[in-house]
Order: sequence, then C-alpha cells, then structure tokens
Amino acid sequence: MPSTPKPPDRRRSSAQIYHTFSTPPPKSRGRPLSSESNLSSPNGEAELLIPESPLPTRQMTILAVIALCEQTAFNSISPYLPHMAASFPNVSHGQVGMYVGIIASAFALAQFVTNFFWGWASDRIGRKPVILLGTILSAGCFLAFGFCRTLWQAIVVQALMGLVNGNQGVVATCLGEITDRTNQSRAFTYLPVIYGLGGITGPIIGGLLVSKASQVNKNFPYLTPNMVSAAILTADFVLAYIFLEESLENSTTLPKLEKKVRELFTWLWQFTSSSRPTYLRSSRPRHHSRSATRQSYSSVSDEETDADIYSSSASPTTPLFRSPNLSNGLERDEVFNRDTILLLITYLIFALTNVAFNSLYPIFAQAPPPTGRQLKPSEIGLSLAFAGIVTIVFQICIFGRLRGKMGNKWSYRASLLGFVISFVLMPFVGYKDGAVVDGKVSKSSILLAIELCTVLLVKTVATVGGLTSALLLITNSVPNNQVLGSLNGLAQTLSAAGRTVGPFLSGSLFTLATRIKPKGEAMAFGVFGGVAFIGFLLSFGIRGTKLEAHGFFDNDSDDHYKSDDDESP
Repeated sequence: MPSTPKPPDRRRSSAQIYHTFSTPPPKSRGRPLSSESNLSSPNGEAELLIPESPLPTRQMTILAVIALCEQTAFNSISPYLPHMAASFPNVSHGQVGMYVGIIASAFALAQFVTNFFWGWASDRIGRKPVILLGTILSAGCFLAFGFCRTLWQAIVVQALMGLVNGNQGVVATCLGEITDRTNQSRAFTYLPVIYGLGGITGPIIGGLLVSKASQVNKNFPYLTPNMVSAAILTADFVLAYIFLEESLENSTTLPKLEKKVRELFTWLWQFTSSSRPTYLRSSRPRHHSRSATRQSYSSVSDEETDADIYSSSASPTTPLFRSPNLSNGLERDEVFNRDTILLLITYLIFALTNVAFNSLYPIFAQAPPPTGRQLKPSEIGLSLAFAGIVTIVFQICIFGRLRGKMGNKWSYRASLLGFVISFVLMPFVGYKDGAVVDGKVSKSSILLAIELCTVLLVKTVATVGGLTSALLLITNSVPNNQVLGSLNGLAQTLSAAGRTVGPFLSGSLFTLATRIKPKGEAMAFGVFGGVAFIGFLLSFGIRGTKLEAHGFFDNDSDDHYKSDDDESP
C-alpha cells in the first residue's frame, strides 16, 4: 500500500504530480530529483533507489563546444597582456602591474553590471538567444582588441567585452536544466574539464601567435591571436545557432528565435519596471515540463494540484522569487537560506582569489628579478598550458571518483585550501638560486620550470575542483528551476564583483611590492592567501543535507544540523 501522504512542502511546483508507488524517473531532460528521495533519512529509513538517467550527450556536446570556444578565446589574453600593457605609451615598467589590473578589472566590472541581467533575460526569452548574442558580440570585441594601441582603448574594449557576454552562467543553467540529480554529478564534472581545455588552448594561442615579423604585426603585434579568437567565436556562433536546443521550460510558448533576438533590446526598460513580456504574461504554465520541478516522488492530492494550477494562473505578473509555476510561491528566505548565503559569499571569495592569482602570475612571471622571474609570453603560455594538460588528466581520471567519496561540500573546502597553498608557495618559486629562464636549458631553468608547474598544478586543480563543486552546490540549493537562471546570474554577478576588484588590487599590490626589498612579491600573494583562508573557514558553515548528489551519504560533523531549507515550515 502507498505510504501515508506527506503534507505538501514549499519546494513543489504545479507540474505533473507523482504518487508514492514505484515508478521510474522520467528519461527526458531536466527533472531534478528532490533530495528527500535521494538521501537516507536520519532515522534510518531505507533509501529510495532510483536508476541513473542517461546523459543527454548531444546537447552536452554542443554546450561543451560553446564553453571550450569561449574559454579558449578569453584565456588567450593573459600570456601577452603584461607585455601589451608595457608597450602602451606613457606606461612605465613599474606601473605595468597596476595597469594590467585596471584592464582586467574593466572587463570584470562590466560583467558585474550585466551578469544578473543576462541570467534574468535568459529566464524570460530563453537561453539560446542570450548565448548567441553574447558569442557574436564577443567575437567583434576580440577583433577590436587586437587593434588597440593605447591604454584607454584597451580598457574600453575590455569593458565592452564584459558587457555583452554573460554566457558562463547561462551555460551552467542549461546544463542544470537538461540533467537531474541522478546524473548531474557526471555532467557537471565535464564542464570544468572543458574550462581546463580552454586553459590549455587559450594560452597556447595567446603566447605563441604574438609576432612582430611582418609590417602589420610590427604595428599590431597582438592582432593575430585576437583574430584567431574572433574566428573561433564566429564558428561557435554558427554551431550554436544550428544545433543548440532551447532548454527553457516555456520554450514552446516563446516566439521564434529571430523575434526573440529583436525583442531582446526591449528588456532593459522592462527589467527596470519589473514587468514581463506579453507572451509570457498571457501564456498558461506548462504542467508536463521537463525541467520545472525539483519535487520528490511523494503523495499529493488532486485538489491541491487543481488549486496550484488556479493560483498559478491568477496573477498576470510575477516577482523574481514568486514564479507562476510554484505552488504557494517561493519566499526570498526560502531561496536565501543560510547555506545559500554562505555559498554565495564563499563563491565570491573563490572568484576573487582565483582571478587575483590569474592576474598576479603573468605579472610576476614577466617582471625582472629579484621581484619577478622574467619569462617571455611564449614561456608563460606554455607553463599555463602544461598545467592545464595535467589538470585535465586529474579531472578525468581521479577527481570524479574523489569527489564521489568526499562529496560536493568537502571538495569545495579542499579547493579553497588549495588556493591558500598556491598563494603561499608561488613567491618562493626559484628563490634560492635566483633562476631566470632565458631560453637556455640549464639546471636552474629546469628547477624553476618544475617549481612553477607544481604550484600551477595545485592551483588549477583547486580551480577545476572548486568550480565543479560550486556549480553543483548552487544548482542543488535552488528549490525550483524557475529561479535557477536568476540564482546562477546572481552567483555570476558576485563572481564578477570578485573579478572586478581582484585584478586591480593584485596589480596594485604587486606594483607596490616592487618597491619592497627583499621578497616584496610575497606581500601580494600573502594578502590573497589570507582571503582564501577566510573563505576556507566560512565553507564549513555550508552543511545542508540537500546539497549532495543522489545516493551520497552525508556524514557531516554535526549530525543534528539542519539548514534553513531543511527545516519544516
């Protein structure tokens, strides 16, 4: 006999309701399972065994190619950016670090301003048009960046590049919508692998294609890598236009792609007025959605379902966290519980320290000794590419199983600790012998290369593992997919805030460090190492039982802990 019906909770939507008799999960994409059905209860009840859904490999492949193309393009800038900044008029050698930070911060500040808007817009007009628009406009910005010859030109183009692209959060949203809790861990494991591949291909393009051989390259030595990046993004646009499927659950009620793109530019004023487009206000919610619900397979009466449908269609407009498809609506404190708030704070720290390291390393490697190590753009690019290759091997062969044993939360904590270790070790690379890589194969050069690659491996492994865990934690913290895009947009906005101040602070600190003897560079790395350590400590407050993947037994230190989201209303 079916078990006694449980009272309805606030995580339920008005989508199709399943009773408690045995039934396999939907095989279509995008029905995340509630953790009520995937975790053993504290009183020892048997776990409901649900077979793993097959991965949507076709759409995952398209999303992987989109992410790879973008990461390749954006990672191509870092190897040559310090040399590019040093080539601008009126930029002294001691100011290179600060100006590199300003250029990188312009990009991140623009993303901070617009990332939430792109996530919000993708909830309204669909994921595909947002991805397409961001991709093709980014291609134009890369082409313009190759022609920059002054500091202000570079700052303006980088700001434009950040304004037009919020695709990272949208891609993560798509991946969350086409998977469920039985297979999302496998799916999200591959996304950072793609980011890691972009961390290999990007620095190779940026480091090796800088040339002054021809007259054109003499005047614009950084044009070639930017032309290649623009071509890659253009091909990415064509591929996404043809093969990418819309994952937004209301996609069948949305207008065609061409109309959505034309109407995209009306969202700015609609965003400020908190109104919704006509075709979404007038459309009836879909009750057989592939991705709307995060409910458990529990018993609910037909009367409740009818009441949900009636109440969901009664209001023509809906605020951000009160979706028309939610039974009884979602309150802000249900979305922003303690776990979610701490997750967003630590994700901000994660992004801040990650971009600070990414900004500090090329400046540190390019600077002359004793403060720096005087590497060429090609050497910087190859060192980053080598670290990326080994990181990919680790991600594919080791990290998936390791994360399966550790869980999302402990993997996230370990990644923040890896950042601390990387910041502490980097300023002491090559310190004892004062080695400088000058193209000659010598004992000191080999030792420096080994030390650099070792520290970079720790950092990049921490980045990939932390990003995987953070994406899973954010996805699992959302009570309903109706706000998944908005919460991902908010997370990316906070990430952009960290990426905004990180490059400027790190570059300015390194500029100041050049005046401190000896070991002034340790100050810049040490400050951000301390920030990463604070994030590591805060991550121990993320302890909700609903944040892990299906089938993971959560044996956190406090058995009696319950997050705000776990508590009964």
